[in-house]
Amino acid sequence: MRTAALLNICASIGSTQLSIWIQDHGESFVPAVQVIHILSISAILISTLMINARILGFGFSDRPLNLVIKRFSPAIYLALTCLLLTGVAMIVGEPARSLANIAFQVKMLFLLSALLIFFIFKKTANQDPQYWEKSHQRQFFAKLLALTSIVLWIGIVFAGRWIAYL
Repeated sequence: MRTAALLNICASIGSTQLSIWIQDHGESFVPAVQVIHILSISAILISTLMINARILGFGFSDRPLNLVIKRFSPAIYLALTCLLLTGVAMIVGEPARSLANIAFQVKMLFLLSALLIFFIFKKTANQDPQYWEKSHQRQFFAKLLALTSIVLWIGIVFAGRWIAYL
């Protein structure tokens, strides 16, 4: 969505000292930031895949879901922090390339949806470790959410790559 207001915001961000610095030092700064961003998304993908595998019955089936989530949450939180910092740096460096890009907007929508699913699992499993196993309907819904989460994370990766081409 390229509205005049959004393009004005992009122009304002692009004229800041930080944006100019990033643009001037892009040859060394941007690749380093991108590497950290990619490693962070990899850490989240692996961590959420392990949680979703547990829900789908492909691993960690001998452990309660809340313990699996507890094990992988620190990696998710650290990686999310790195993603936020590196993502902001990339946006500030080239705001119009990101903010006004439909692939970026889809990526953010997918990210919010995937994180919502993670926090739903985290909250319910912490309140009641057996919550998702108490009925066939809950088990089905948990598996549906886990599959949706996997699809969303794959979509986040693809949308992130498409930002460069749209």
